[in-house]
Amino acid sequence: MAKYKKKRARELQHDRFRDTTMGLLDRLGNNLEGKGRTILYILGGVVVVALLAVVLVKWNGRKNDEARQALGRAIDISSATISTTPSPASTMTFPSEQDRAKRAIEEFDKVAAKYGDPYRSEAHYFAATNRLIIDRPKGMAELANVASQSPPEVAALAKFALAQANESDSKYDQAIQLYNEVIKMNSLTVTPETANLRLAKIYEKQGKKKEAADLLFSIVDASRKAKGHDDKPLPASSAAREAASDLQKLDPDRYAQLPPESPTLG
Repeated sequence: MAKYKKKRARELQHDRFRDTTMGLLDRLGNNLEGKGRTILYILGGVVVVALLAVVLVKWNGRKNDEARQALGRAIDISSATISTTPSPASTMTFPSEQDRAKRAIEEFDKVAAKYGDPYRSEAHYFAATNRLIIDRPKGMAELANVASQSPPEVAALAKFALAQANESDSKYDQAIQLYNEVIKMNSLTVTPETANLRLAKIYEKQGKKKEAADLLFSIVDASRKAKGHDDKPLPASSAAREAASDLQKLDPDRYAQLPPESPTLG
């Protein structure tokens, strides 16, 4: 019975669409009688296209809402609390990171299989980052694939995550190359400031104190001199603030050479 109702609803929607379209065409035909069939066909086509556009926009909006909700649920799972103690039924918890990652990957894979971009690419990215926990080589391979085949903003996220994975594995040369590629992308999702900050941290790990200090100085210096369209100082990003803190610890004398921080209005 429920299936029939759904089927009938679709039929009724189709009939209403047909009746509306044909009614409009009939009225146009009466008004334009004797003025040629060509005009009628052109105007009729315009009406049909307009109605189809309205239907498509509404359908697309519902589909996008559905995709956003599905992706949001998967992200909630991937960020759920890890706990071995009982928790309220309303709180999502997992006994281990591995269990949480497996469940998250399942949900992200469902999103990727059902929806198009940008949701598909984002789901592939999130699935790959979770895969690092249970199968690191496979997760890194998936991140590389996402970085090479996704829209620019998602590709930047994947490339940055891959660089971080190499950095944590002490594969500094690979990480440096990837961070430099992220910088060249000039992405809004992973800014050059953020990638440069990671580069500075690698240089410090390698014992390259001067290179690290120079890079940190350039990040903070550019941030403190940056101005908006109204010629007022821009607030420092979290990466710039962290770079200032790191430079002060690494090289206090170089830190003292920075221009003073401009006051900004909240």
